[in-house]
Amino acid sequence: MLTPKSLSSGSKIALVAPARKISYEEISFAIDYIRDRGFVPVYDERLFLSHNQFAGSDEERAAVLQSYLDNPDIDAVMCVRGGYGTVRIIGRLNFDKFMQHPKWIVGYSDVTVLHAKLQSLGVESLHATMPINFNKNTQQSLDTLFSALTGKELTYDYPHSPLDIKGEAEGVLVGGNISVLYSLLGSDIFPDTKDKILFIEDLDEYLYHIDRMMTAFVRAGVLDDVRGLIVGGLTKMHDNAVPFGMSAEEIILEKVRDRNIPVTFGFPAGHIDDNRALVLGRKYIVAGTSVSCNANNL
Repeated sequence: MLTPKSLSSGSKIALVAPARKISYEEISFAIDYIRDRGFVPVYDERLFLSHNQFAGSDEERAAVLQSYLDNPDIDAVMCVRGGYGTVRIIGRLNFDKFMQHPKWIVGYSDVTVLHAKLQSLGVESLHATMPINFNKNTQQSLDTLFSALTGKELTYDYPHSPLDIKGEAEGVLVGGNISVLYSLLGSDIFPDTKDKILFIEDLDEYLYHIDRMMTAFVRAGVLDDVRGLIVGGLTKMHDNAVPFGMSAEEIILEKVRDRNIPVTFGFPAGHIDDNRALVLGRKYIVAGTSVSCNANNL
């Protein structure tokens, strides 16, 4: 996997909105915060375009993102928010110039589409918080974001879950939002999970939706050869009047409990305030409730 160049003081971070629209007021705190950390936020009026729920039409959003992907003077591209819409523009993007000067792509949730594309190209990317969340994030969330961008080592310890399956595994990390991954199933950019560590998280889903998506992964062979599973936030799950009968965690556990792999629940990443950065495409070690990776690929 290619590792984009680490950032340093004065590096330029382009802000883009590939999905839902955004206002300046929603990210003004983050813009100031990025400057305070010693970086240069780069954006223009196109960031605030509006077309129905989107940050501009598909053509406009793709054009903005393309301009920053192609620009060798931009050191990282940070998606300001998720929502829905990145999958509508992924087919419009050309990564030829990007591959000549790979840079960090940052985001989570709907940005899983971009992470999946980069996995297919063999480039690491950063699953991490986004500017719309900065004013509510924990300090650890923000620190791991900028530690990852500047090439520092990432190690995480967090509370044990009684649902964890203990063990140790090493492998390249892939994954992201369950719903977005489900929308990519069968496409040419769905991540290759063979011999990988899979990370998943989600927000605002009915329990039977989680079961449907996880069952689809089972039937498609997605879980057949994974080396380990990291489960992040499963936030604001919903049930029907007639209960499904299992929690989201229990639904996931049911699909993997007999696969002889370590499974850790409650990893601090996803749609939560303590959304710590993960480098997708990098080798990770999962051991109990400790997850770690080196500053560079192992």
